[in-house]
Amino acid sequence: MRTIATTRKLDHARGAVRVEDVYDTGIDDLWEACTNPERLARWIAQVEGDLREGGIVHTTFTSTASGASRIVQCEPPNHLLIASVPESPDQREDLDGDSETEVWLTAEGGRTRLVVEERGLPADKLHFYCAGWQAHLEDLATTLGSGKTAHPGGWSPQRPAAAFDTRFNELIPVYEKAGV
Repeated sequence: MRTIATTRKLDHARGAVRVEDVYDTGIDDLWEACTNPERLARWIAQVEGDLREGGIVHTTFTSTASGASRIVQCEPPNHLLIASVPESPDQREDLDGDSETEVWLTAEGGRTRLVVEERGLPADKLHFYCAGWQAHLEDLATTLGSGKTAHPGGWSPQRPAAAFDTRFNELIPVYEKAGV
């Protein structure tokens, strides 16, 4: 396993982060890990809400980031598109009103390639998002390998998952040095 993270600018203020990795599991299992709230809570986020295309969900990530998103497209087991939903008029100028996350899964024999692209991010902070997504995908590998949570101590909107926070902070300077 080797997570690959790349970035691109969308305009002078916004950019995108794309991460990918290949996992030693079938596409249906990986889809379940990326869409089932119980499985998502093992590696990336607590998710509640209307889990269908067009539905609104509320997510609290292991990093403490939280917010509402709309499921724009859901094509099991290959494609998911989620757009952030501003929870207040003030957020329309903020990141939460402009971002979308797209996920693609592709079977490669008995393994599955996962590609995640998050767009509409502040261009001057892309290195933080690269670090975060790499840490998340590493946590996914951990939970796929063990079947258990990558964060037994839990997390909340006020306190990040300890292991996520440690890895995230290790990766920030790596991506910052790389000029991301």
